[in-house]
Parts: sequence; structure tokens; C-alpha cells
Amino acid sequence: MKRIALCGNIASGKSTVQKILEDKGFKVLDTDDVSHRLLTVANKPLYDAFKNCDLFEDGDFSRYKVGQLIFSNENARLKIAEIMHPQIKDEILKFFEANKDEKLLFVGIPLLFEAKMQNLFDKIIFVYADDNLRLERLIKRNSYSTEHAKARINSQMPQEQKLNLSDFVIYNNGSTEELEKSIDEILKEL
Repeated sequence: MKRIALCGNIASGKSTVQKILEDKGFKVLDTDDVSHRLLTVANKPLYDAFKNCDLFEDGDFSRYKVGQLIFSNENARLKIAEIMHPQIKDEILKFFEANKDEKLLFVGIPLLFEAKMQNLFDKIIFVYADDNLRLERLIKRNSYSTEHAKARINSQMPQEQKLNLSDFVIYNNGSTEELEKSIDEILKEL
């Protein structure tokens, strides 16, 4: 079994790559989905750390309010990461164990380097898109203001640093056909 990390900064097209891989029959764990499942008042360490903050709606964490906090308060972002990254790592390890008979397993993990989880993987694929294209996608997709979209982009490690730490790079500035061709070439190598 080869364990492959699929990472990319916000609005790079990582989710599209994940969908293409799933359509090809590969198993993909999306750590964004994992983090959304963990973002609940039932997650006692997280709840205890933030119970006195205005982060709740209808008795549970509001993803919107948590997102606003993360991108405006560095200490809160670090605290959430300190609690959730080990929990996400546990879910990744469970995914590997449950699918150990697969030849290739993919984990979509946008904050791979920030969470320092590279050692969990045999290979790393980085999805890259030009910064101005990512800004445009983020504004269009999420209806963010330019200022908020830039804050989200700037909260992550710069793409150029991640390029040098990755085994493969998918440049996602073009068409879906070009993207699929890049994925197929990497799959042949894997």
C-alpha cells in the first residue's frame, strides 16, 4: 500500500483532483470532511477550550464563526490546530488500517505541511494554481470580499515553499482535460 498525501492551498483545485481520483475508483479520505465532523460540542477538548467564545449556533459550533475566528486570531487558530491535528491524524491512521489492502490510498490534506504530518505518507502530490487565479476562484466560489479572500490565502504557508517539499506537482491553471492528463501521468509513475 502506498499512502499518498494530496495537498494544495485554498482554491487550488485539490477537491477537483480528489473527485477525479474517486471517479477512477481510488479511495480518498478528505480531511476537510474529517475536521467538519470533529467540529462539534461532543469534541470535549475543543468545546472546553472555546465554550466561553461566541462560536455557537443551534447548540453546536458554527463553522462560519469558527472560520472567522481562525482567520482573524492567530492564537485561536493555533489552539484549534493543537487540539484537532492529533485527532485528524488518528482518523488518517484508521483510514489506512481499514483500507490496507488497497494499492494506492489518497488523503486530501490541505494543511499537510502546517500540521507537520508528512511522515505519514510515502508520496506527496501538491496541487498548484496561480495566486491571482486562486483569489478569483475564492471570491466567486464563496462570495468572499477581496480582503477576506486574501486573508484566507495568506494564512497558509506560501505555495512556493510547498512545491519544494512535494514529490509531484499538478499545475491547475488550465482546463479540466489538462488536469486529468496531469493526474494520469502521476498515476502511471505511482
